[in-house]
Amino acid sequence: MLDDADQCLSFSRRGILLILSAPSGAGKTTLAHELIARTSNLGWSISHTTRPRRTEEVDGKDYHFVSEETFLSLQDQGAFVEWAQVHKAYYGTTRTTIESTLNMGQDLLLDIDVQGAEQLRACYPEAVLVFILPPSWQKLEDRLRARGTDEEEAITQRIRRAQEETRALARYDYCVINDQLEASVGALHAILCAERARVSRLDLSLLRIAPAHSTCDTPS
Repeated sequence: MLDDADQCLSFSRRGILLILSAPSGAGKTTLAHELIARTSNLGWSISHTTRPRRTEEVDGKDYHFVSEETFLSLQDQGAFVEWAQVHKAYYGTTRTTIESTLNMGQDLLLDIDVQGAEQLRACYPEAVLVFILPPSWQKLEDRLRARGTDEEEAITQRIRRAQEETRALARYDYCVINDQLEASVGALHAILCAERARVSRLDLSLLRIAPAHSTCDTPS
């Protein structure tokens, strides 16, 4: 497991909302799972979605797979702090999922698109936004084709959307180019450690700091 910055801290803090966005096929889900597996006190935010479950996915672990009727009912109830429709499917994150986790001091990782990231930043200005980029558009296309799950038209649409999504890059805090898995996970871990040590996030009330003496004081 990678070193955990929290081991060096003797005071509490509210959990960090770490948001990863990337074009489809850039590998953000793989990076997210690797980062969580190697980092303590970091949990996975399980979103609701109406898209079909892929063979390797587990309901309640990767997503809460629900019908469109159920999703829209939750939306009408105001359950989602963010939601979006992507490629004809709905995705959303419930407010209770976020609040209950952050209030316990646990960090929470979300894998969402740029539209959802903007909604979350509006509600949680302290959130950390990271944009994952592929090494090149050609490699992104190769990864999409290697999946074997999309028709040619769908692949073309995903590439076009990916190019449009990169226009949001300037609104993110960090950017990681996902070329080598180990290097990319290391970069994400470094970002999280730095944010955990940010003074503005720490509860300093337990510290007992004596007032500093001015070097200009004149002895009596």
